[in-house]
Amino acid sequence: MHFSKSPAILRSLTRKNLLWEITNRPGEIFLTFDDGPVPEITPRVLEILDQYNAKATFFCVGDNVAKHPEVYRQILDAGHATGNHTFHHLNGWKSKHEDYLADINKCREVVNSRLFRPPYGRIRPTFIKYISNDYRIVMWSVLTGDYDKTLSPETVLKNATDHTTDGSIVVFHDSLKAATNMLCALPRFLDHFTLKGYRFSSISEKRNP
Repeated sequence: MHFSKSPAILRSLTRKNLLWEITNRPGEIFLTFDDGPVPEITPRVLEILDQYNAKATFFCVGDNVAKHPEVYRQILDAGHATGNHTFHHLNGWKSKHEDYLADINKCREVVNSRLFRPPYGRIRPTFIKYISNDYRIVMWSVLTGDYDKTLSPETVLKNATDHTTDGSIVVFHDSLKAATNMLCALPRFLDHFTLKGYRFSSISEKRNP
């Protein structure tokens, strides 16, 4: 089960240290892609984004970057932003404090970014205190659910379009698991909001974008 839109109460309680949306940028949408880079998928995402002159932020798993540095370089060369998604895609609710921070630091060796997103969106309050000293922790306001194989591409698209508005941070996944839904929904999502006059921007590492 997932929430297509992050609960307002959760956003309000954690707004100080976690970025859920960017409210001071009307007319802009912030697309993000988690779990790559994947050579079979990520270049196709880059091609689609380029067709719409759209920029995005890719939260990369360090192990994938180490295995596919040429795909990671394609992301940067295309003008997109990247962020740290831990080296081994750790679950922050199940990991020891020292192990989690060490995995973030290991990812930092291959992903040079001050942006961080916790895998699964799961992070303990005690972790936030330490990580926010060095990183801008980016969550989301819209979760498309593209990774859920029980959902159709049409449902994924509806999840995304129904809840996206000015300043939304939207999550897709450039992973094999999400590929069918994501590659079908993404161009239609971009079409929908381009026709409405929206721009697609990457997320800044600065605290006040």
